[in-house]
Amino acid sequence: MTTEGENPQTTARPAGSARRALVGRLSWGLADQAASSMTNLAVGIYVARSLGVTAFGVFSLVWVTYGVVLNVSRGLATDPLVVRFSGVPDAPWRGAVVRSSGAALGVGAALGAACVLAGLALGGRVGPAFACLGVVLPGLLLQDAWRYSFFAAGAGRKAFVNDLVWGVALVPAMVVAARVGSVAAFVLAWGASAAVASVYGCFQSGIRPRMTGAREWLRDHRDLGSRYLVENVGVSGASQLRAYGLGAIVGVGAVGAVRGAELLLGPFLAVLMGLSLVTVAEAARVLRRAPHRLAKFCLLLGAGQAAAALLWGAALLLVPDRVGELVLGGVWHSASELIVPATLGVAGAGLGTGAAAGLRALAAARRSLRAQLFASACYVGGGLGGAAVGGTVGSAWGVAAATACASAVWWLQLRSALREHHQNTILEVRTS
Repeated sequence: MTTEGENPQTTARPAGSARRALVGRLSWGLADQAASSMTNLAVGIYVARSLGVTAFGVFSLVWVTYGVVLNVSRGLATDPLVVRFSGVPDAPWRGAVVRSSGAALGVGAALGAACVLAGLALGGRVGPAFACLGVVLPGLLLQDAWRYSFFAAGAGRKAFVNDLVWGVALVPAMVVAARVGSVAAFVLAWGASAAVASVYGCFQSGIRPRMTGAREWLRDHRDLGSRYLVENVGVSGASQLRAYGLGAIVGVGAVGAVRGAELLLGPFLAVLMGLSLVTVAEAARVLRRAPHRLAKFCLLLGAGQAAAALLWGAALLLVPDRVGELVLGGVWHSASELIVPATLGVAGAGLGTGAAAGLRALAAARRSLRAQLFASACYVGGGLGGAAVGGTVGSAWGVAAATACASAVWWLQLRSALREHHQNTILEVRTS
């Protein structure tokens, strides 16, 4: 059995040892995402209680914009790294991380500058928050790149420690931001603490990102990166369009209510996202060692996530109002109305991510792109169509219906990709 921080070898190992290694990597993924999500949850709750629903809506607009930029970075930099450099020897992994982390840093610098210019042009209450987001984007994206790099190497413990460093640095930063009492101050506090963790990641890995290697990385992996870019931006871009559209149709307070419901689902989403850190790498390992088991792996993954989401949503319905108000303050009442549709939406998304992990492992970027574009179109259509008909609650129900339809498409695409992989394997055997 490999020790923490070593790259898994391609030689066969006893089944018990392989299972223990898998459980260990999944455990570190869950622990890491728990640390990351608790950090995000603490920021969200602190801002909601400190600034109220309208200012929290402004912060939420910044948050979803960050989500778009984050997914641009992942599509171009870390997703190809995870697909092609999980479980490889140390030397090629280090060479890939130098370039992929440089690409992430370059994305942060370029899009950060765009956010600063947009913030200065917007002005008002929203503009300063977006300008501050632009300043802290490079550190935020580099910190995320370290997490994925460590998991590709099977060193989840290092990712967990890095997120702990972020959480510790966040405490004094948030205290200072609370004294200032503005959305921009909270954005700076959140991003500056991430920059501390990103610098620490350089010491953990012994690697310095090389932005000059970004162009080489993008060129060598453009077959995956270009499709993952569109796919990932489809995810976060759909969320951003829904947020902006919901704010225009219903009001900025509605954006805060939706974000409040997401915070209520935060502990479960931590599990979902924690698994996503390692599932593509694990699916790639399953594909190499036992291709016939990939479909079962993906099904168990998706069904387990959907069931866990339903259980968590049922528990939320039992939370007394006084406890909810203690957590979210004035945001609680509007957010609690969205628990049922938000839970169903997350359950549908969880079911689909099982198939998505399989498509990534198969490097079936064209099929995953088709599925994601369909899912994004359904998400925006359902969210905004529901908002026009039934306000904030209608938007939540529209999203729940959209994720159910999208999940079915993800599984259809995985079935076709598995069939193609099987046929290609047979042809290779016959021609060899």
